[in-house]
Amino acid sequence: MDDVRIDVVDDATAGELLTVRRAAFVTEAQLYGDPNIPALTQTLAELQADLQRPEVVTLGAWRGTRLVGSIRVELEGERANLGRLAVVPDLQGQGIGTRLLMAVLEYLPEQTKEVWVFTGQDSKQNLSMYAKHGYEHQYDQHTGDLTYAYLRRILGEDEPEG
Repeated sequence: MDDVRIDVVDDATAGELLTVRRAAFVTEAQLYGDPNIPALTQTLAELQADLQRPEVVTLGAWRGTRLVGSIRVELEGERANLGRLAVVPDLQGQGIGTRLLMAVLEYLPEQTKEVWVFTGQDSKQNLSMYAKHGYEHQYDQHTGDLTYAYLRRILGEDEPEG
């Protein structure tokens, strides 16, 4: 996927970003039997407000002029929280999600010591990708009928190879 460019998403791309996220998260909704997961219910106005928050960085992956993936990073002091990693369904499994996950590191402030991410406990492909890139399971959280797995990566000298 050398033809994929990673860059910050701005407000002008919000509508396209919303479409990419919705398309990508349908499979998660089907896996869990829940059409009301936040990535599917967020409105365009809510997404635009999120893009304006100074502590949030949203990266996009473009193939030519097409937005094909994204990831959201929320900064909290020495911690970064990843979320909404999404790749369009027709290009999933081709390394775009991994490229986005690794690109996040370039956008973190120097003081960032750890990166957290959560995903559904049954999202085996997601869990495998995170583990491969140095994220270790910390705990599970039950919310309604869903169980989320929380993973953490400590940043430092022993960075895993991408």
